[in-house]
Amino acid sequence: MIKQRNREKLVREIEYYFRLDKHVKEAFLTLDREVFVPREFKHLSYELDALPLAAQQWISSPLTVAKMTQHLDLEGVDSVLEVGCGSGYQAAILSQICRRVFTIERIDTLLKEAKQKFATLEISNIATRFDDGQRGWRQYAPYERILFSATAEKIPPLLFDQLVEGGILVAPVKQPDASHLIIRYTKTKGNILSEVLDSCLFVPILDGTQK
Repeated sequence: MIKQRNREKLVREIEYYFRLDKHVKEAFLTLDREVFVPREFKHLSYELDALPLAAQQWISSPLTVAKMTQHLDLEGVDSVLEVGCGSGYQAAILSQICRRVFTIERIDTLLKEAKQKFATLEISNIATRFDDGQRGWRQYAPYERILFSATAEKIPPLLFDQLVEGGILVAPVKQPDASHLIIRYTKTKGNILSEVLDSCLFVPILDGTQK
């Protein structure tokens, strides 16, 4: 009962700033964010705060996760690829909406912890990969949606190659003035159309992997 009230409180806090579609709201009402938050920050699990993780990474604000999820336009979508698993919270939210979620993480310890959390919650539709997410995951391509959970300076063209015709890629992208913007890319007749949606702040994407 307490957990349910916490989830409901979180949704109210998010909707004070950003109105949620029904399927996105239901995903947030289903998952306990505290599972993905480090022990020392459990008391902040249902606040709109980004919180520190291991390896100098962060679990994004629930408001940011909500915006990124909704910007993907996921209703009826089967497959989504996430670049940057981090805590696993974003992937878990996606798993409540899409049939198949593929998530890549370059930091081995973070990925192992996320996999344990998915198992704890009995989430069985998330596939994980330890790799540099900028390479994508060609084995299961093409994807209907691709989400970057870290800031890129540019989107690798091969990721657009792994996107279906009509597919959407949402990413935070660093601008020349060092600001970060959420940009939605749509693949239309082989062309990539872009649309700026919002400002944001994410950790940067880094090359390679880290054991």
